[in-house]
Amino acid sequence: MELLESFFSHGGEQKVFSHYSKTNSCNMKFSIFLPALQNNETVPIIWYLSGLTCNHSNVTEKGEYRKKASELGVAIICPDTSPRGEDVPDEKDNWQFGSGAGFYLDATEEPYSKNYNMYSYITSELPKIMMNHFPINENQQAIMGHSMGGHGALIIALNKPSQYASCSAFAPIVQPSSAGWSSLAFKKYLGQDKNVWRKYDATMLIEDGAKFPDFLIDQGTKDPFLDDGLRPHLLEEICKKNNQALTLRMQEGYDHSYYFISTFMSDHIEWHYNRFNL
Repeated sequence: MELLESFFSHGGEQKVFSHYSKTNSCNMKFSIFLPALQNNETVPIIWYLSGLTCNHSNVTEKGEYRKKASELGVAIICPDTSPRGEDVPDEKDNWQFGSGAGFYLDATEEPYSKNYNMYSYITSELPKIMMNHFPINENQQAIMGHSMGGHGALIIALNKPSQYASCSAFAPIVQPSSAGWSSLAFKKYLGQDKNVWRKYDATMLIEDGAKFPDFLIDQGTKDPFLDDGLRPHLLEEICKKNNQALTLRMQEGYDHSYYFISTFMSDHIEWHYNRFNL
């Protein structure tokens, strides 16, 4: 593992690392913010999963999470959104597929199955690396994300409810199996059998009986993707039908940008912190 960047901020340290991922068969980057620590103290962690076209740096530079994380003593880990590199198959002119668009699933179709295994990377490989190298508490994990990353947070929490104390999202893609900007990627990554897709669709997981204690979702009313790609009403409907707890807050006037995310970031961090078994 190689340290690429290191900065002091709000009494803690913001670092960026590169490492070789066996799961994705390529080098990956992630950022981690560690608050000031006392002696052999370990701290809770919040995973933040980013959206389409993003990498680890977007939220690291624009998310405005460090002040609240430092106050509460929480680590924030921001992985990349997909594998990258010259040997990784990609569609360079398609922002909805390939590099920057891993959709937090494990691909089953060639030539993508060798590299596009973000689900296993986020839930298994990267947590083990974190526990081995940083003073964080594996029993106090939360997960959140934005857009495609919100989809990732929801499906990971539903598939592995015992691994995470809480889950939240900003403007998530709630039903990627039918949304135009994700269904074509699902077909390329996972093939034609839509039963395989169900593991990676929050609405279908809940319909199939998956449960999580509660979800917090913030969605801007002026989001240009609201009605076509995001469609939070679909998640709201399926949650009501299946008695799944959901707090959906429609935020008047906000769009899809980091101006929106950074406004409510502290709310989300505090919401997660209050659900850790401290």
